[in-house]
Amino acid sequence: MKTELVIDLEAEKQEILKRYRALLRASKSTLQKGDKKEIRKAFDMALESHKDMRRKSGEPYIYHPIAVAQIAAEEIGLGTTSIVCALLHDVVEDTDITLEDIEREFGKKTAKIIDGLTKISGVFDTNSSLQAENFRKMLLTLADDVRVILIKLADRLHNMRTMDFMPRHKQLKIASETIYLYAPLAHRLGLYAIKSELEDLSMKYLDPDTYKFIAKKLNEKKAERALFIKKFVEPIDEIVHEQGLVADVYGRPKSIHSIWNKMKKKNIPFEEVYDLFAIRIILDSAPENEKADCWKAYSIVTDLYRPNPDRLRDWVSSPKGNGYESLHTTVMGPRGQWVEVQIRTQRMNEIAEKGFAAHWKYKESSNDNGLDQWIQKVREMLSNPEANALDFLDDFKMNLFSDEIFIFTPKGALIQLPLGATALDFAFEIHTDVGATCIGAKVNHKLVPISYKLQNGDQVEIITSSKQTPKEDWLNVVVTAKAKSKIKSSLKEEKRKIAENGKEILERKLKSLKITYNTDNIQKLSYFFKLPSTQELFVNVALGKIELKDIREYLTSEKEVENRGPERPENLTVDMVKSKMKGSENDILLIGEDLQKIDYNLAACCNPIPGDDVFGFVTVSEGIKIHRTNCPNAAQLMSNYGYRIVKAKWNKQQELTFLTGLRIVGIDDVGLINNITRVISTDFKVNMRSITVDTNEGIFDGSIMIFVNDTEHLENLIKNLLKVRGVTGVTRFDA
Repeated sequence: MKTELVIDLEAEKQEILKRYRALLRASKSTLQKGDKKEIRKAFDMALESHKDMRRKSGEPYIYHPIAVAQIAAEEIGLGTTSIVCALLHDVVEDTDITLEDIEREFGKKTAKIIDGLTKISGVFDTNSSLQAENFRKMLLTLADDVRVILIKLADRLHNMRTMDFMPRHKQLKIASETIYLYAPLAHRLGLYAIKSELEDLSMKYLDPDTYKFIAKKLNEKKAERALFIKKFVEPIDEIVHEQGLVADVYGRPKSIHSIWNKMKKKNIPFEEVYDLFAIRIILDSAPENEKADCWKAYSIVTDLYRPNPDRLRDWVSSPKGNGYESLHTTVMGPRGQWVEVQIRTQRMNEIAEKGFAAHWKYKESSNDNGLDQWIQKVREMLSNPEANALDFLDDFKMNLFSDEIFIFTPKGALIQLPLGATALDFAFEIHTDVGATCIGAKVNHKLVPISYKLQNGDQVEIITSSKQTPKEDWLNVVVTAKAKSKIKSSLKEEKRKIAENGKEILERKLKSLKITYNTDNIQKLSYFFKLPSTQELFVNVALGKIELKDIREYLTSEKEVENRGPERPENLTVDMVKSKMKGSENDILLIGEDLQKIDYNLAACCNPIPGDDVFGFVTVSEGIKIHRTNCPNAAQLMSNYGYRIVKAKWNKQQELTFLTGLRIVGIDDVGLINNITRVISTDFKVNMRSITVDTNEGIFDGSIMIFVNDTEHLENLIKNLLKVRGVTGVTRFDA
């Protein structure tokens, strides 16, 4: 038995060396003199410090840092410093090695990056979320060195690729965080390949059924698609070369996640998604001919196939904020289906695939500084000391916009804003004071209100007034993080002044009632008026919402007020909620690690039914709420409040009914409603709560709310409804 283990260890040792050599090969292009030695030193340190550790799969832990370094080198194109940091990214957190040791061995820069990669330990404000704090810390380092984020993305990508051995609740939490934050971040840094893979992997865990369904469908038609692409590409290839362009033309499948998005957005089945792939034309052009060559290729494609005039996207003339340059057009293919064609040069392609890292490489020749501007924006957000980490996360999320519009100032300067930005966003983008005093704008010389949504290419002049100050409802008008945080801090300042005033008034009022002004009494008053904080109490007093008579009322009714402040959600532990809420014996949901029967409510946002993959969320006032794992709000809840998520599982004991909605579309036919209701009530004995039907020029569109037992019951019902003559589609919807 013993010898077997030795052989095993020997084999592992060989495997570690093999992986290390593969890493060196991947980093060959960026290696300079002495770099190999640095990488070896980092590898030895990582190997030594992780030697007794294993991953959940049983593999040696060192496989993980090597893989992260490999992704950083190969898929992002980073250099030696990053490879060293990737190899050492977990040692400070998981082993006895300190940042000082790292600095002594590898220098200040490496130590700083690793510090950014090391999660926060110790205690901090309980009102904020641990994940949010870690993310914020990571971004603080981004302002100094973007490599922190790039290595973090490589780390996340490897964790997502190897998550099969994790417990289910961990898989859900990590996948939610990934889809909520890391995938948009990869997109913002221009790492499209990594962004797509992160989205697909998140979907694999959050919505496994849909993921498998689309993957299976894609696989079935693979050969047919390859043939279509070959036929489509041949004539393009031929003419491109005839015209003296050097180009690589090929088809590339779309990601499962983007196909699913299209199905949801357009409410269509898989069969109706036409652009399952995109055709790419990658040109080998000299820098000075790039633009001309791209348009030449565009002209060749549109001579062969008729383009859709609304679907031309020109990011060659004005690149996206993350440096992305490309020409996109959609053309009608030979079989009467739309095909997306992307045209770009090799340089543009490298920037599209490797984003930021490739950007550095071409920095000298590129005058685009969209990413620098974006990092500047992140710096501004981080410099707001007040921000609660969760607010910060939501604001940051807004700044990960993928679609931009270009707006001109009256003097013709170009300003980039996210799609959906308003005149007020533009005002704050110019200067905080301009934003704070903005009363309206002139867009293309026409007067518009501050809430006016700007269009690409608008020229905007802001009108201000010294009497204007930021208002609460402005927060609903703006979409940029900068404007939001400036308005919030201005409102906070305003509120603070009002509260100061209210505090003095309250002191006088309490004095007249012979009540001592102390923290204890102020807390009791806040609790009596059901206010979340003492500041709110002072504000209400200042605004005259709480008067002397109200305080007298408090005195009479609350002779014996319990001495405690309002309960805060963050102080709620899962166990506290569980102990308060014992469920009845015949409950059909089991909750928590030990799967007990506990009272719960079903979330209205996604109406879960037995058989759905679900989780519990500990709320402040309504106990435990059950959500579907693919609920529209799930990603946000899990990534921001991971510590309030509990496991939940259906218990198959009894037949209860649950409300769910079905949308039925089809061709209006005599007796169609009759046939549909017959299937529902007679064949399936299902009760209907409501039915709304709309027929328009022969098309039938109905929504039916029904009570079903579980997902199996629902699926059988859907199958049978699809057999009804005239019905073309049946989908479940969240009420």
